Amino acid sequence: MIDMTSYIKTQANLISERLNVLLSENMPTKVSDAMQYSVANGGKRIRPILAIEFSKVCNGNISAALDFGCAVEMIHTYSLIHDDLPCMDNDDMRRGKPSCHIAFGEDNALLAGDALLTEAFGVLASVKNIPDKNIIRAVLYLSSFAGINGMVGGQVLDLQFEECKPIVDEILKMYSLKTCGLIKAACVLGCLTANEYNEDKINAAINYAENLGIAFQIQDDILDIEGDFTSLGKPVGSDEKNDKSTIVKYYGLEKSKELVKEYTDKAIYALENFENTEMLENLAYMLINRKNWLGNKFWKILSF
Repeated sequence: MIDMTSYIKTQANLISERLNVLLSENMPTKVSDAMQYSVANGGKRIRPILAIEFSKVCNGNISAALDFGCAVEMIHTYSLIHDDLPCMDNDDMRRGKPSCHIAFGEDNALLAGDALLTEAFGVLASVKNIPDKNIIRAVLYLSSFAGINGMVGGQVLDLQFEECKPIVDEILKMYSLKTCGLIKAACVLGCLTANEYNEDKINAAINYAENLGIAFQIQDDILDIEGDFTSLGKPVGSDEKNDKSTIVKYYGLEKSKELVKEYTDKAIYALENFENTEMLENLAYMLINRKNWLGNKFWKILSF
């Protein structure tokens, strides 16, 4: 049986070391310090890990997958920096530490996020030992899943929902864009490290990521009710306090827990197009059962 704690630790350390190298060439300024500060506070590096694991099941270039995954992680980090700003969610804490704008000021936080977003595409363009066509595809997929038709579009919907009451399908659409966007990007970019472009596997990776992301987000909504700050490293009860529209709010806890299992099962089913998927299956189950890990110090801030 795979020791998931050891596995995540090892992979997260590898990814953090590579991120440090990729960002070390930036000029030493307060903004670059803010970039490093936010990236170093990066959770468990689940997106880069997904990129690496999909590279493995596609017999791809693992070194390329590492850099592709780091690019996705840079964009994820920029989104968190901007999410925490007073004009957005106005959060003072991120994973148990002061948010970037609290530590470095709003101006530097804004620029740090912009710089990470820009740097990510430079990282993609610099990847070697995979077909040039796949690098171009990686840029197209990442820009789509991160932009107005992906993560940013989901954030727009999230803001709109503060002024109206969406129906369930609209909430799921927001989850699909905002939460699943970069998960889909990571999984697809992992597939693109293979020499041959396989559209069936790309679509299967997107299907896995879509269902995994929705399961994760519903579970996150559940933990906002059932969790606590000491275990999670972030405030709980914020959805109710901010009158957020969530699946849990519409369906209640029990039905929502059933949906988490249903979406996870769909994610696992999507892996039938690949071989040796045990790690991807374990990652899916781990993410929806993360409340059970919270007594372990390492898993205290298990986040996407």
